Amino acid sequence: MSPQEVMARARERLGDALLSAQELVPGKVYLEAKPEAVTRFASLCGPEIGGRYLVGFGTDLGNGRLRVSHVFSLDQDRIFVVGHFPVSEQDPRIDSLTPLLPAASWAEREFRDLLGIEPVGHPDPRRLVVPDDWPADVYPLRKEVPYDYHPPAVVGQEQKLKEPPEGSSVLPIGPFYPVLEEPAQLRLYMDGERIVGCDYRGFYNHRGIEKMAEAVLTYNQIPFIAERICGICGFIHSTCYCQTAEEALGIEAPPRANFIRTAVLELERVQSHLLWLGIAAHIVGFDTLLMQTWRIREPLMWLAERILGARKTYGVNVVGGVRRDIPKESHEDILRVLAQVEREMLAVVDALPGDTSLTMRLKGVGVITPEVARAFAVVGPTARGSGLEVDARVDHPYAAYAEVPPNVAVQQEGDNYARVVVRLLETLDSIRMLREALKHMPDGPLVTEVTEDPRPGRQGVSTVEAPRGEAIHYLLTGGDNRPLRWRVRAPTYQHLQAVQAIVPELTVADVPITLGSLDPCFSCTERVEAVQVETGETRAYSEQELIALSRQKYGPDFPGAGT
Repeated sequence: MSPQEVMARARERLGDALLSAQELVPGKVYLEAKPEAVTRFASLCGPEIGGRYLVGFGTDLGNGRLRVSHVFSLDQDRIFVVGHFPVSEQDPRIDSLTPLLPAASWAEREFRDLLGIEPVGHPDPRRLVVPDDWPADVYPLRKEVPYDYHPPAVVGQEQKLKEPPEGSSVLPIGPFYPVLEEPAQLRLYMDGERIVGCDYRGFYNHRGIEKMAEAVLTYNQIPFIAERICGICGFIHSTCYCQTAEEALGIEAPPRANFIRTAVLELERVQSHLLWLGIAAHIVGFDTLLMQTWRIREPLMWLAERILGARKTYGVNVVGGVRRDIPKESHEDILRVLAQVEREMLAVVDALPGDTSLTMRLKGVGVITPEVARAFAVVGPTARGSGLEVDARVDHPYAAYAEVPPNVAVQQEGDNYARVVVRLLETLDSIRMLREALKHMPDGPLVTEVTEDPRPGRQGVSTVEAPRGEAIHYLLTGGDNRPLRWRVRAPTYQHLQAVQAIVPELTVADVPITLGSLDPCFSCTERVEAVQVETGETRAYSEQELIALSRQKYGPDFPGAGT
């Protein structure tokens, strides 16, 4: 299907509700329609033409104008479809897509929390992002709310917990749990050892990056914030943002910059998969494999520091290209380290299938069926482990992936073991791709200079295949050399929504590794709750209260007490 055919189908399906349809850049279709047409739009882009839901978000356009947007991907046709739906600030309501597309659930709850746009008919109307003590009439992404606003806490509006099934008991995991690096809470509903349901609560560490970008950061400052969205795969976010900004600004990065981006992205994939494999082994008590994989990974981290200046947060990307070259003189060092890592990884790949204790913990456990994977729009190794051939490097080639394509690893079983195998195969393939990128890297400049201030109202959308799966960024240009709206959706944002469909029928012992098999990064998606042991009473603490408590207990000079 071509973009012209998509627009023709939209005119036929939406009729007079369609306000505009245009292909702003090749393969990117932007539709604007009346809000009453949102369900028809989702039916068209989803079930009718086989599109995959990516993300939804709200925007305050200023002067009392609000808008809801939903983005779909037609993977086989390499087309993005972005639907915009203006809503009234006096009555900001729009029909919920969640009954039709479960993958839209968090996106709709988020624009309700942050912009006050109500998704009518949403099956779970509880707060998602803002804490319980946040004022009900303050919406952080509205333009009139300052980025550093600290509202007074409102007591007595604690969010109701999801009711467990009759006859079941509740087992909480988190917010702080030994095998989870970041705070999140799963409430498991138990019938003996068998899980019959669950509830998830996260966003304890929401950082307001999108609000900061539109309030105080310039276009070329944002890549350095974007790289800190995730501590492991940050380069993918700076790349995704830069590509989105470049599209919106009407410029292209030079070919050499695209090859450097591809090389660093694949270097990041290898070290991330090795990190994940070690953590997964630790979760099931196989600490020998943890030590070995992290030992194998360490030369890659030293290599990154030698060629990029830092072990992890490189600061390489800028809008228009890259700041740092990978010169020919460094190639021999890179190839030597890759050969060492590949040789040791092949030994790991050969050893794992014969370890019966490990495979018993993984095979047939945590199965995600293709139907569940599609419903919740899971991505990356999680989707490919369930038989879905979804990979942004192939579906929407970017950087130099058209010249250095991946071999997409797909497994059909959908269990924890399948997701392990996908990552092992991807690790070896990324080493191959790194060699290819170095071999075919063209000469030329590193940056395309931006010669004029971007006009307001320009749009861009881009995806990048992170080690965990596809990330997507959307950008709407504004004035003062900064965006009017920047929306980020990390892969974990979709995966955590699917947990409710994965854990039923598991036993408690299988939950940590099943959750770990998704490679969750909670900071990518993102309050503190205390439980009184004697009474069971819970209370959410604000940032100011935690600072005051730390100073009261440890004194004003306690590290972090004033930060």
